[in-house]
Amino acid sequence: MRGYRSAVSRVTCSVGFALALLLGAYLPAQAGIDYRVSLAQRNEHVFRVGMTIPDTKGSVDVQLPAWNALYQVRDFASRVMDVQARDGRGTRLTVEKVDLHTWRISGTGNVVVEYGIFWDDAGPFSSQIDNDHAFLNLATTLFYVPQRRAEPVSVEFSDVPAGWAIAVALRADDQANRFHAEGYDALVDAPVEIGRFEQFRFEVEKARIRVAVHASTWNRNALEDKLRRIVAYQVRLMREVPFEEFLFIYHFGAGGGGMEHANSTAISSGSDATTDGVSAHEFFHLWNVKRIRPKSLEPVDYTRENITRALWFAEGVTSTYGSYTLLRSGLWTPEQFYNDVAGEISTLEARPASRWKSAEEASLDAWFEKYRSYRQPAFSISYYNKGQILGLLLDIVIRDATDNRKSLDDVLRHMNEEYAKKGRFYDDSDGIQAAAEKVAGVSHESFFSRYVAGVEPLPYAELLALAGLRFEMQGDRARILELDGANERQRRIRNGLLRGTTD
Repeated sequence: MRGYRSAVSRVTCSVGFALALLLGAYLPAQAGIDYRVSLAQRNEHVFRVGMTIPDTKGSVDVQLPAWNALYQVRDFASRVMDVQARDGRGTRLTVEKVDLHTWRISGTGNVVVEYGIFWDDAGPFSSQIDNDHAFLNLATTLFYVPQRRAEPVSVEFSDVPAGWAIAVALRADDQANRFHAEGYDALVDAPVEIGRFEQFRFEVEKARIRVAVHASTWNRNALEDKLRRIVAYQVRLMREVPFEEFLFIYHFGAGGGGMEHANSTAISSGSDATTDGVSAHEFFHLWNVKRIRPKSLEPVDYTRENITRALWFAEGVTSTYGSYTLLRSGLWTPEQFYNDVAGEISTLEARPASRWKSAEEASLDAWFEKYRSYRQPAFSISYYNKGQILGLLLDIVIRDATDNRKSLDDVLRHMNEEYAKKGRFYDDSDGIQAAAEKVAGVSHESFFSRYVAGVEPLPYAELLALAGLRFEMQGDRARILELDGANERQRRIRNGLLRGTTD
């Protein structure tokens, strides 16, 4: 996938939204669909959106995604108000609501659609506009034409207060506040921060990084040091920099969580001191899930669930590498790493559902997580949680089978070469198993059938011992220690886990 330049532009107030739309309606047909987003009603938490659709023939359907960011159908259309449309001469057009997420406009030539949408939910999974700043996940705010998602698009932000800036990982126009993408999917895969945020940039291992921070209190030096280590390690691990510039957007002071995007991430946290793990996790998504991607998630269907059995790998093994990154970059000691793994095991074993729900089934059922009852220990396990443990155990199995000559690191690099770089998508767990077998040169059928698709108890003690580690359960709490008297083979595998293979 082609990288986009992260743009942080100084902005000025533009002409009024209605005038801009009127002028846009009289422009000749454009190469693609054009959006204008006004912040004029920020004190009402309303984005005013204009969408110019060229080359319309008789009628056009526009939709708003039913889901984005979270694996939850959230019906963003429930926030839409006052949908109107005009043709290129300014004549009002008929707008018909077709279903929950679709509007049909009758018209020919240039069609301009206008609407408002209410958002006051803090990021990173939603959108927000107020007198302090604006944050947009564009899929929660912008209509699309179902048959024209691949057309070039542009977005312009208007009525931006003086002194506010825009941070987004899209190609900037010479015209202030205007950005371009190769299609709707690329456009909405770039979150936007607008406000008086602070920013800095750095370069490490030939990776250009920009950081935008919306917060009252934070420590720049500490944050930059952590990000330098995280980025440097993962770029060395994956042996490439698949972007022109990567943008971190941070909100400190409330909430928690992070959302991955093709060339950026948005992260919310109580403070900058608690971002190590989520930053490492979200940056590794640059490869795992954004580029190394299961075919069950392609193409994205914005109208209904994209179900997949592979979230244990896409999310869980990304958490494995989040922890590996903190360990191997020196942000964690080995003891902190062992304690983290033990905590994940304790969490899994405390959930009765782990006896009957597999990692694959938990992946399929991700769409139930919006229901409080489903999140109870008797009903579900986390594909993040079990997937992170499976990633570590699979790594040990591969290292043991190859006397530490190969590892899960090699599996990720192999999948990057065979899928991401060739524009292909892997076949869920079968594709992961095939990649692991290709790298290790042995069958992993037993591991995948028993522990990924199946629900057999994970053999913690047996597999951790292969890496010179002792596993104990003390009541309901797991404990992992380095094994006294480990032999040379065990120490070699343990050292491989702790250090990784980047060369």
